[in-house]
This record gives sequence, C-alpha cells and structure tokens, in this order.
Amino acid sequence: MGWLLLIIAGLSEVASVPLLRSSQGLKRLWPSIASIAVLALSFYCLSRSVMTIPVGTAYAVWTGIGSCGAIVLGAIVYGESVRPSKLICLALIITGMIGLRLTA
Repeated sequence: MGWLLLIIAGLSEVASVPLLRSSQGLKRLWPSIASIAVLALSFYCLSRSVMTIPVGTAYAVWTGIGSCGAIVLGAIVYGESVRPSKLICLALIITGMIGLRLTA
C-alpha cells in the first residue's frame, strides 16, 4: 500500500504543474486553489507512504516521479525541448528509482 500511495503522491505532484503554471504565480484564484489542493493530496500520500517505506527512499522516488513527469509534461503539453542529454538524465533518474524500489 505504501508504494501505491507514493505513486499517487508523485503523480499528484505532476498534476500540479499545469495548475501552477496557469495560476500565473498564484495570482489567479481558482488555479491557485486547485494547485494547493493537489499538492496537499501529494503531501498527504507521501506522509502516509513513509509509514512503510524508508523516508529517504520515498522522498527520492517522489521527487523523481515529479521531475520526470514535469519534463515529459513540459515536452508534450508546452513544447519544451528535449535533447538527447536530457533523455539520458531522465533514464538515469528512472533507473535510480527502480534501483531504490528493488533494494527497499
């Protein structure tokens, strides 16, 4: 159950990216409220996951999901560039997360 909560936490963090962007620096009310709510869900799920997963592992995987998801979302939705070096770095992050899962 801890790993499922951790995945939900990471995906919630990714879901907050377009909301934060559309809030225009927390100047627009509804996107700001939505982003805060989604981030609160993310923190809640993260806090529950660390009850069964070592905190260092959980935090590293959570930030890894968020980082990879934000880069993929940026490329697909916002047309941000993805160079081969960025793809290599993403692969390293994903490999690290898999390694942490296998050794947890």
